[in-house]
Amino acid sequence: MLLVIEDDPMLGAALSEGLSEHFPVDLVTTLADARLALETTDYDLAILDLSLPDGSGLELLRELRRAGKAMAVIVLTALDRPQDKASGLREGADDYMGKPFDLDELVARCEAALRRLRGHAAPIVRIGPLAYDRAGQSVTVDGVAVVLSATDLRVLDVLVANRGRIVSKAQIEDRLSRAGGEIESNAVEVYVSRLRRKLGRDLIRTIRGLGYMLGDLP
Repeated sequence: MLLVIEDDPMLGAALSEGLSEHFPVDLVTTLADARLALETTDYDLAILDLSLPDGSGLELLRELRRAGKAMAVIVLTALDRPQDKASGLREGADDYMGKPFDLDELVARCEAALRRLRGHAAPIVRIGPLAYDRAGQSVTVDGVAVVLSATDLRVLDVLVANRGRIVSKAQIEDRLSRAGGEIESNAVEVYVSRLRRKLGRDLIRTIRGLGYMLGDLP
């Protein structure tokens, strides 16, 4: 899954639309929203602008690397002088592209970054009969492949990232809203019900008045 961090509305929308033909994509416009997104979702790759309204993208890049985040980061910015590129790469960026850019080239660089990441990807997450391969975006239950939509995967990703902890309806709504589109009042209930049908009714627990949980309480 990709996180696009871009404050320009038109460019952000274009990036989200173009990249979503190849990858599941979330879009945020500030450092604050990016940090919130990263708390609730394990992304494989971030497309990071450096000039954001509440600070520099380099600040977030430093935080990610200090925290040991294995996710790939491609800097996409108008700051494309050689010294800017050198600084971004030294701070931990996996790649660096200047604006304006070619979308096909960006997609190819994303694919290359993800190939490198999968060379040392985390093990498949296993919870009871569920096996979730985040890098490969695949799910099995008792060894049988289960086909999930992009929205199903987003909801599952929030639950897996917080396994053993209660996930509120608001957290799931926030995750879905970053993918674009309006969220209806009963959307979360519908998506959780759909996941239960596909994964097994006992895998996702409802914690009355609080939210949902995958796995057992600690």
